[in-house]
Amino acid sequence: MRLALFYSDLRGIESIYNRITAHELGVFLVSNGIYHAVLKENGKPSPILDKKDATFYILKEDLETRGFSDNEVDKRVKVIAYDDLVDLIMDKYEKLAWL
Repeated sequence: MRLALFYSDLRGIESIYNRITAHELGVFLVSNGIYHAVLKENGKPSPILDKKDATFYILKEDLETRGFSDNEVDKRVKVIAYDDLVDLIMDKYEKLAWL
């Protein structure tokens, strides 16, 4: 299964997230989920980004709304526009889930 997972929270759902598996997993950091790509805790990046075989995306609009720029995003995360999001979920992923 090719799964697009929308991750919108900063805390509290890691146990569910860690149990999710898919043949191809795209993790879309949206709303407050964007903080996983730009903030560090105790000098370390978010463990959310350590998920093996996942492709990470962040919405440019959510990033800018919260006062961050592209150059502050962890290198493992691709910055995309809303149009790119629509193309990805329509063309690349079979199922959608929201955390």
